[in-house]
Amino acid sequence: MAAYCVYQDRCHQEIDHKLNSFQLIPEAKDEIILYLIRENFLNEERFAKSFARGKFYQKKWGRVKISMELKKRWINERLIQTALQEINEDDYRNTLKKLYQQKFESLQDSKNYIKHHKSVRFLMQKGYEYALINEWIVDENS
Repeated sequence: MAAYCVYQDRCHQEIDHKLNSFQLIPEAKDEIILYLIRENFLNEERFAKSFARGKFYQKKWGRVKISMELKKRWINERLIQTALQEINEDDYRNTLKKLYQQKFESLQDSKNYIKHHKSVRFLMQKGYEYALINEWIVDENS
């Protein structure tokens, strides 16, 4: 299990799922998890920060989607907020603008308002906040 954790940061849920596949008795599972935590192979904060950075900088996900995915992995709200602070605000806004422009230009619709709505919907699916999208669009058009 240590090798499994060394290969990539893991959360408790992933370890629990993997240990369940071995059909161990609960006491053995608990002992393994305690060992992994004690030896710092398993660290939820490190996992959450790494996950947030990776999903934003590699897949260009927004904070909403990252937060939802971390919640699915049983990460508590405090750690989620800490992890989201790993994303540089300027990088976040620049990525939002770049994704919007790329999507807008790639659409074949003749009407700009249709392209705009599809681009906004695309950003929301990527997990960007609607209020932030609107704020940027208002700033651009003023």
